[in-house]
Amino acid sequence: MSAPRYSLAVQSPPDDSRWVALSDEPLPVGAVADWAIVPACGAVVMFSGTARDHAEGRAGVSRLTYEAYEEQAVPRLHDVADQVFARWPDVGRVALLHRTGDLAVGDTAVVVAVSTPHRAEAFEAARYAIDAVKASVPIWKKETWHDGSTWGLGAAAPVAAAEVEAVRT
Repeated sequence: MSAPRYSLAVQSPPDDSRWVALSDEPLPVGAVADWAIVPACGAVVMFSGTARDHAEGRAGVSRLTYEAYEEQAVPRLHDVADQVFARWPDVGRVALLHRTGDLAVGDTAVVVAVSTPHRAEAFEAARYAIDAVKASVPIWKKETWHDGSTWGLGAAAPVAAAEVEAVRT
């Protein structure tokens, strides 16, 4: 029996309060924003990270390639969602979707959405969620530019989602 393909979960939202996916398909940004809305929550904060045309000290980035250790990445995305619900008990919904494969400049690489009854908690929880995804999920980025390419600079070993500090406003 082959391992499950998590990319299939990206195109249709779940019926529960979390939407976690790792996909080689384009991410449904608008669908995530719509899905995050629930009657008990008056705030939805969404972060969409897109591929840009430069990196630190380097202009002309034309492509990003993301690779993930799927068997570890998906459970760690769930760990981040668990932490969001534990730290902000009034959260209605959490979405954590990350793209893999080749992305052109302007393509969406990651989407995080959080709904809560009030805006302050939604901003805090969404900020924590994207920071925790970047710090705890084993996903690597390769940048390609006009005369070369390299895997992401400043990469660090993933930490547990529980170890990531939340920025409180």
